[in-house]
Amino acid sequence: MLSADGRPHAPDLTFRAVIGEGRPVRPHRPKRLKTPTGPAEEGHMSTRRPPSHRGSFRRLTALVALAAAFALIPSSPGLSISPAARPDPATFGEDGSGPAAPWVEGRGQAVSASASDWDDVGADHWAKVAIDRVALQNDWMNDFGDTTFQPDAVESRKLFARALVMAFAPDEPIKPSITFNDLPADDPFYPYANVAVKKRWMTKFKGNFNGDRAVKTIQVHRALVYALGLKSTADAIDGVSSSNGYVFVHKAQLGSMNLGMHLYLRYNHPDESLDVGPYDKLSRAEVAWSLYRADVLRTTETWRVSSMSKYDAVELGFMGPKKRAIVDFGLAYVGYPYVWAGEWASPTPAGYCCGAQPVGGFDCSGLMWWLVRAPSGSWDNRFVRPFYGWSLPERSSRDMSLAVSGADRLTYQQATPGDLMFYDGDGNGVVDHVNLYLGRGWALDSSSGVGGVTLLRVADGWYRDHFVWARRIT
Repeated sequence: MLSADGRPHAPDLTFRAVIGEGRPVRPHRPKRLKTPTGPAEEGHMSTRRPPSHRGSFRRLTALVALAAAFALIPSSPGLSISPAARPDPATFGEDGSGPAAPWVEGRGQAVSASASDWDDVGADHWAKVAIDRVALQNDWMNDFGDTTFQPDAVESRKLFARALVMAFAPDEPIKPSITFNDLPADDPFYPYANVAVKKRWMTKFKGNFNGDRAVKTIQVHRALVYALGLKSTADAIDGVSSSNGYVFVHKAQLGSMNLGMHLYLRYNHPDESLDVGPYDKLSRAEVAWSLYRADVLRTTETWRVSSMSKYDAVELGFMGPKKRAIVDFGLAYVGYPYVWAGEWASPTPAGYCCGAQPVGGFDCSGLMWWLVRAPSGSWDNRFVRPFYGWSLPERSSRDMSLAVSGADRLTYQQATPGDLMFYDGDGNGVVDHVNLYLGRGWALDSSSGVGGVTLLRVADGWYRDHFVWARRIT
């Protein structure tokens, strides 16, 4: 189901907070810092996922506790010790995978900074590196002087238009035939709005530019993807179809949102409560990050822009009506953030069966639940999903993979649209990532590296190298 503005929505789950149906209700999850792990970006060196310091600490703590326990146990020949139960992945989530992302460098630079030129941007602010670049080293977002940035203020469309044009088309002449009902030609923001619309980076609505309205994630992605010369690639993604001729139904700007995610235009916060979705209004700090990333992409990461050519033609596998419905539904969530242990498209309360999450979003296996799992116990997303789904009781990628054995473990060549694809990112023999195969080398995925849900290529690169087997559930 879609809301009046065309975006998917999920119901308030409070009325479905049921205790004791199949799994214990967990308390509200504490905030967890996300750590990027997984494959190197295609075109660069493939790498093993770095070891988790969090996991090492937990293992050390467990060993100390175990040693203490044995010290207290009297010697007895009849004594047996039961192994500790494995934690419920629906409660604790899983890391998933993804390439080491540019925000890692940004975080490191921000933390290492010893001073700040800003009165309202601390040396350790998550976006300081970006803010310095777009408002000190360049004056694109220097809107309030050299000491005030207002990082938490919502960015307006007119301020974004000015920053966008100053960064990407400072010498572009206006087109006099482009006018706005709400922005006269003598307004200081008119030239920037004019050029932004002329270049098709931004749009007007019913003759208005709506310059005082907040700019949203999806609008920023469109503008910067187009400014980077990727409009035709975005259009190709918008035309995604199956090999038997079905053109998939999706919201506007699917291509721009997907490319923006792969170009890391959206910052993936360690504190997931700060993550933004496709339709969220953006703060000035968020816009600074996106503009900073776009500037890096056109200067020192041109290879990454070129690598998006893989999306110049997107044709999925042969699908009947049931499989097409999965893809139509899933494409609506491209751009939703990666949320550790997330399996719902909107924030969930503490009483929800599978745990509270601060924002809508998914980890890798949580996305599989959202896309294909049939209702079970108190988990039921049929309010927004137009089909019933299939049995998928397991919550983690590891458990999903171990539910099949022998001939039921499909090779890459045997996989068909709707199958679950499993990956061993560590190379340690344990599955740690899953996505949904769409055929012809494409999948729907939520990874901690990219930082959310994307349509991506799995026919080569890290995903092909680390693929272990597939599972048919549909």
